[in-house]
Amino acid sequence: MEERATGIPEGQDLSTSLARANVWTLAISLPLVALMLVAYLALSPARSLSAAGFSLRGGLIFLVLMIAGIVVHEGIHALAWSAFGRMPFKRIRLGFQASTLTPYAHALDPMPARAYRLGALMPALLLGVVPFAVGTAIGSLLLALYGMIFVFAAGGDLLILWLIRNVDPHALVLDHPSRAGCIVLPVRHV
Repeated sequence: MEERATGIPEGQDLSTSLARANVWTLAISLPLVALMLVAYLALSPARSLSAAGFSLRGGLIFLVLMIAGIVVHEGIHALAWSAFGRMPFKRIRLGFQASTLTPYAHALDPMPARAYRLGALMPALLLGVVPFAVGTAIGSLLLALYGMIFVFAAGGDLLILWLIRNVDPHALVLDHPSRAGCIVLPVRHV
């Protein structure tokens, strides 16, 4: 893998700064969450935002679940990339960038774009869509709200999926070391 003077390999850079990704997250996530709220009100047996049954104890439990969900979100990226990208888990770094208040999972090795996409999508599905759908079906505003919050939190991941929408599923991509997105590696001919 050839590297530029910056230490970043040559290839098509499909990434954006974390600060810009945070702005795009709002543009992507707010409309999705608004649609989810409309769907909850239309489809839930409760059909009300006052049916939460909120208490101080419940609020504290919800807060703990939210904090745990942030950690689990990044863990899901790591597990999915490891599984779908056939990458040893030890080749994935988990951390937190304090300057942008952004937790992250970073794969150190290239993987097929399909695996990268699946790893980017899984937290939105598992922590967002599934709890929202279950919460809506059973009339649990808190569970639906949990799902909405984690769809919102996955806005950066959805942005990455948009950035790489035209990349061949078999192309090798390398998770960008400091930005949201990846580098599509050039095809090597033997």
